[in-house]
Amino acid sequence: MNRNISLAMGPVLFNWPAGKWLNFYARLADEAPVDVVYLGEVVCSKRRPFYLDAMADAIERLQRAGKRVVLSTLASVTLMRERKECAELVRCDSCEIEINDLTALEHCRQGRRFYVGPYVNVYNEDTLGVLAGLGACSVCLPPELPFASVEALATAARSLGVECEIWAFGRIPLAISGRCYHARVDGLTKDSCQFGCARDSDGLAVETLNGKGFLAINGVQTMSHTYCNIVTHVDYLAAAGVTSLRLSPHSCDMVAISRTFRDRLDGCLSSEEALAVIQETCGPAAFSNGFLFGEAGAEMIENP
Repeated sequence: MNRNISLAMGPVLFNWPAGKWLNFYARLADEAPVDVVYLGEVVCSKRRPFYLDAMADAIERLQRAGKRVVLSTLASVTLMRERKECAELVRCDSCEIEINDLTALEHCRQGRRFYVGPYVNVYNEDTLGVLAGLGACSVCLPPELPFASVEALATAARSLGVECEIWAFGRIPLAISGRCYHARVDGLTKDSCQFGCARDSDGLAVETLNGKGFLAINGVQTMSHTYCNIVTHVDYLAAAGVTSLRLSPHSCDMVAISRTFRDRLDGCLSSEEALAVIQETCGPAAFSNGFLFGEAGAEMIENP
């Protein structure tokens, strides 16, 4: 059993309607066995106004339910408006902060704790040590790291008193661009995108010329076609010193996904049972865990 590993629900990465967004967090508060919930716009600052008015209600409900709420910054801060919004977010005292772009460090008060998101390239112990010295209390490692690196960084994190989180479920973020792919598909520019990304609640699938699933696009973000899923290897990761698993929101029943991970961690489900439940919950989604085992990220490795 791995009851010392916590579950975290990452921020919604897709352009969901405000009602769906708020209902999602209401269900998390009432039903999901997650310990930490990240909120905020990570991908595109143009989406933020759509649910900004719902943020306070979502935070209050989650905190009332005993969840630790962490506000996430953009993964790529480029505009003056985004810099100002980032500064305001970091200075917020009602919640802890997750930094996904080092721009935010400038605004952290000395001694303030912060979380480091998976978009920051923490690839070695020295980088981890610098961030810990600046106030990092938790680091979500980049999802492309192999197990040997995860184990080394988890060991270093433990010595520094820093929590070590890994990407455990959901399409993997691969890149952020200055241009919007959804806008390009519609023959538009980023500034006049008309929010075509709202059509695709889990990203727009991209296929090869042979019709095979390849990637997914989400506005300015490139993601994996497959859904990362490490539910069958949680024991492996616990032994390495990982202390938290991040689940990334999708349109499937994320309460059921979180319960399945929790049941697997608690020993209530076997690896095979947990995988079967997640497969049923996600329908046609293809799974992968290849990065963790030093293979192609799109591969699903059963016995490393």
